[in-house]
Amino acid sequence: MTRSERLAEQLDWYWHRNLRPRLDGLTDAEYFWEPVPDCWSVRPRGTSTAPAPVGSGAWTLDFALPEPVPAPVTTIAWRLAHIVVSCLGYRVGWYFGGPDVDAETFPYAGTADEALHQLDEMYGRWNTGVRALSDAALDNPPTAGPEQFPLENRVLHVNRELIHHGAEISLLRDLYLHQNTPAPRRT
Repeated sequence: MTRSERLAEQLDWYWHRNLRPRLDGLTDAEYFWEPVPDCWSVRPRGTSTAPAPVGSGAWTLDFALPEPVPAPVTTIAWRLAHIVVSCLGYRVGWYFGGPDVDAETFPYAGTADEALHQLDEMYGRWNTGVRALSDAALDNPPTAGPEQFPLENRVLHVNRELIHHGAEISLLRDLYLHQNTPAPRRT
């Protein structure tokens, strides 16, 4: 197995065994669920109260720069959009010649099904691109994009980001499922 195949397999194992199965059956109610007040989410254009919502279509992503401190809690919709655009989309374009993805012009998904379709498509592009990398490409900084670390470092970073955000989404699904379940009494 080549280095690029090992890097791709690290994430692909997590993707197929953990994250993607946990997203099966995601409903729109879960996708947009706000577990606390003032969450950031994906919203119909013109309804966001965030300082600088972004997006080109009927739906926009709550956003601000600089990010508020403390950072807002984000919904599953926001976190999926972050994975699709910031974690995968930018880098697919920069490193593998995919279409340019920009947070300001991206058509954010207004349904869970549409978001999962975007996620599957972008993950497929990422995985295919990583598997095709040579050892020389992994050892050098990417030729495009702002990042000047060896490409292997960037691949590992994306792997960590997807695992991290995937775990957050999984926890939000668990919280949504159990939100009306009384907590056990401790004696």
